Amino acid sequence: MPLKVAARAKVPPFIVMDVMSAAAAREAAGHRVLHLEVGQPATGLPRAARERLTEVLETERLGYTVALGIPPLRARIARHYREAHGVEVSPDRILVTVGSSVAFQFAFLAAFAAGDRVGVAAPGYPAYRHILRALGVEPVTLPVGPETRYQPTVALLEQVDPPLDGVIVASPSNPTGTVIPADDLRALAAYCDDRGIRMISDEIYHGIVYGEPALSAVGLTENALVINSFSKYYSMTGWRLGWLVAPGDMIRPLECLAQNLVISAPTLSQYAGLFAMDCEDELQANVARYARNRDLLLAALPGAGFDRLAPADGAFYLYADVSRLTNDSQEFCRRMLAETGVAATPGLDFDAEQGHRFVRFSFAGSTEDMAEAAERLTAWEGC
Repeated sequence: MPLKVAARAKVPPFIVMDVMSAAAAREAAGHRVLHLEVGQPATGLPRAARERLTEVLETERLGYTVALGIPPLRARIARHYREAHGVEVSPDRILVTVGSSVAFQFAFLAAFAAGDRVGVAAPGYPAYRHILRALGVEPVTLPVGPETRYQPTVALLEQVDPPLDGVIVASPSNPTGTVIPADDLRALAAYCDDRGIRMISDEIYHGIVYGEPALSAVGLTENALVINSFSKYYSMTGWRLGWLVAPGDMIRPLECLAQNLVISAPTLSQYAGLFAMDCEDELQANVARYARNRDLLLAALPGAGFDRLAPADGAFYLYADVSRLTNDSQEFCRRMLAETGVAATPGLDFDAEQGHRFVRFSFAGSTEDMAEAAERLTAWEGC
């Protein structure tokens, strides 16, 4: 008799990973693929940080660290909030994590009980919903669209009945790249505080913006759990390093979760993150390249039939309404890869109800790849 598989493990797939697998198979067959599917910088760890790691490898044992993370990195993150946002944050409120993915798991475990209801924007990052469901927490869909720049608002939260226990906000967001205006984020934080709703603020694309800097929830409220990552702005996806800023009364529970579930974030990664935070010139050069890629695609995609795009204030995504071209974004992306060699992510990854009408393009790669992708899509008869 086969043994059971726990229901909490039966979450939907992360579709972009399936697209990556299909793209890899096409490459293995000898075809060139242009990767506009995955939100991964084409660059790696900044050069100066790589050079400084040589000394660490020669002098450090690289054993476990304390569960909260090495003190110099926590102090450096606190300094980042002071310099970038003008906000004083004690290093004692900072937990270094194994990527933002584990930070979300810890935040949800510490903030919510099974059966709680947490608002999640649609379209939005799919892992929010999947992690919540795996933990027995109910994700409550908050449909958002062009009228709210694809972001939740106080007016939208007021319509939810019964009331929420928590809400996740992401600014800049994945998949749309939109930023919550500063006044709107202040209003959301105040609304959550007034009604006892725990705000989870996803800030992993901070630093990658094309206008005014995105406001951090740190400094607006001490009740929010604020998550950031070294993957995007710092080009450290494979190093699996992130952080979590938490209310003071949650740090010890979070520390105990870390002790038991992961022990600590990888030691070498923590030093890499520490050094990367001092590589501002190279990091800003990366953002300048994303801006060029964004401008290139915004100019070229309408001519290829992708003329209804969400405002990309930040991050490195364009979210395209393709309803005039298809009613099946997953099959559309499959054909696009097979017929043009351009890999993109179907909107179903981000919105179970309306995602069949949307496609997400990532412009995190090289400008040369973006230009070639635009040429191929413009020539594609599928559009």
